[in-house]
Amino acid sequence: MKQDASLTGRALKMAADEIIVTKTDLDGRIKYGNRTFYKFAGYSEADCIGTQHNIIRHPDMPRSVFKLFWDTLKSGEEIFAYVNNRSKNGDHYWVLAHVSPSRNTSGEVVGYHSNRRAPNERVLSDVIEPLYDKLLQAERSVASPKEGLAAGAKAIDDLLSENKATFNQFIFSLGV
Repeated sequence: MKQDASLTGRALKMAADEIIVTKTDLDGRIKYGNRTFYKFAGYSEADCIGTQHNIIRHPDMPRSVFKLFWDTLKSGEEIFAYVNNRSKNGDHYWVLAHVSPSRNTSGEVVGYHSNRRAPNERVLSDVIEPLYDKLLQAERSVASPKEGLAAGAKAIDDLLSENKATFNQFIFSLGV
């Protein structure tokens, strides 16, 4: 993966009993984060509330994975995925994220709720990191960001077609 100059290369590890929780509005602006979120992100609550959740986006996360996130969430469904996040100081930390729509009493989606836990290290090194490298290569192999996003999305679609699975089914087949 390409190394950004603002990255330290240091990986933070979540303990098995830690859970990161955030809640956002429909546009992805943070409305709530638990202490564990702020610990790993390296930001204060004041830094984050009202800020786009992508404040912690790692530059080596494939854009096509986030497209899949948003397409799934906007359809009213939940999604599970491995995500590499960046801390304020440039460290990074991998998580297994579960993101779901939050609904009001009328059933309307009013935001999103995310729980993240420590990833399965074997799945991460054996499957996810090589997969995300492949997606990044697809995204960077074309002339424009729009074409790159389409190339990454096609690579995900091809993977799911090969496995005869939805993305969530694929993630769970890995033994999360």
